[in-house]
Amino acid sequence: MGVGKSSVGRRLASYLELPFRDADHEVEAAAGRSIAEIFEAFGEADFRDGERRVITRLLDEGPMVLATGGGAFMNAETRALIREKAISVWLKADIDILARRVARKETRPLLRGKDPAEVLTQLAADRYPVYAMADLTVELGETPHHESVAAVVAGLQVWLDKDKIAP
Repeated sequence: MGVGKSSVGRRLASYLELPFRDADHEVEAAAGRSIAEIFEAFGEADFRDGERRVITRLLDEGPMVLATGGGAFMNAETRALIREKAISVWLKADIDILARRVARKETRPLLRGKDPAEVLTQLAADRYPVYAMADLTVELGETPHHESVAAVVAGLQVWLDKDKIAP
């Protein structure tokens, strides 16, 4: 949350000349409601189920850059699907950076009425071990988006070439 999945993803898609899709926006379009409204009306479990179905559909559409919500990779079924059909990239940034960024928006259901740093610290404790299963981890700081894209591209190149490197 707040790492720049959508912003970096859009720029990465442009660089790679691929379509960009944001799973959160696609879930909202499919449901005809905002994520906050889905959480409020149906709860997180139903949201995650709908999110998994939308991601399944998107991954069947062919090559693209897909930004998923921060909790999508936590679902074992979604994670297995991503592993099978895509290259997963964890954009990782310090909690302090993320807390500053997310504090500027009131639209995040998991943060409503809570201290962003506390929530993000707890999410990190729960999620980072799972996120570490991503194919590629790219550490980001307070860098411009074009530098973040360059770091992802460099990481992808190394990842794609890993099988070509002699032991």
